[in-house]
Amino acid sequence: MQLLLTILVYPILWLISILPHRLFYGVSDCICFLVFYVVGYRKNIVLKNLELTLPEKSEAELLKIRKEFYKHMCDMFMEMIKSMTISEEEVKKKYHVKNIEVLQEIEKEKSILIPCAHYANWEWNISINLYLQSKGFCIYQKIENPYVNKFVRKLRSKWNTTPITDKQTIRSVFNNEKNNIRGVYGMVSDQSPPWKKASYWSAFMGVKVPIHTGVEQLARKLNLAVVFLKVTKIKRGYYEAEFIPIAIDGKETASNEITDQFLRLVENQIEEEPAYYFWTHRRWKHRDKVPENFQ
Repeated sequence: MQLLLTILVYPILWLISILPHRLFYGVSDCICFLVFYVVGYRKNIVLKNLELTLPEKSEAELLKIRKEFYKHMCDMFMEMIKSMTISEEEVKKKYHVKNIEVLQEIEKEKSILIPCAHYANWEWNISINLYLQSKGFCIYQKIENPYVNKFVRKLRSKWNTTPITDKQTIRSVFNNEKNNIRGVYGMVSDQSPPWKKASYWSAFMGVKVPIHTGVEQLARKLNLAVVFLKVTKIKRGYYEAEFIPIAIDGKETASNEITDQFLRLVENQIEEEPAYYFWTHRRWKHRDKVPENFQ
């Protein structure tokens, strides 16, 4: 059944991906109407997340942010479909890279970890590989449906980018370093880890939660560079990427230094324009399980 659905749906998605700009985002508006007004997908979760992390905002402001978020979320879904047929020329126009020279200079000497947040458009981050000499990797979570997983891997394999699952990441990075394969690793790093396995807790948007520290552990162990990827939404369908170095020599950093800098950069990004963060995920779901020894 899953295979049959994939065969039936794929041509429809392909046709949507080649629609002209106005029609393309018109479809997005229709989807947004259904998701927001008819289905009401996770509207309460989004509002609770906003109330929790943006307490200084009025109710009217939070409701406005929520509505803008759903419009953006549907655009993001559509832009993922757009990845099926988007050309190199088009993606460079829609996803402008502001200061690629930052990466180009660092990659001459070492591999780079590029953490980012669920913010703006993270699907087109793979186009960064068009500007680099190092081998590009994108880290993703494997999807249970094998056909959907295959579809997503194909989208994220454009422009010679190699997708690797989160469970394969440590082994892949170690093997590449051992074999002198210089890599640039893009990863969305603001997810919530299982609270029982969390080794570090910190405040994120003013709320104490468990924090992933995998980027820092790899950087300090292998002396890799860490560069934050900040993506700004310029207007509908257009984005700008900016690279902000966190650490050039990972082994020279103190414990939790890289992680804390990453969190502050994500917070700043959200506070600038909160509607473009991915509010439907349960990032703060473990906030009531803070260990007693948390400082």
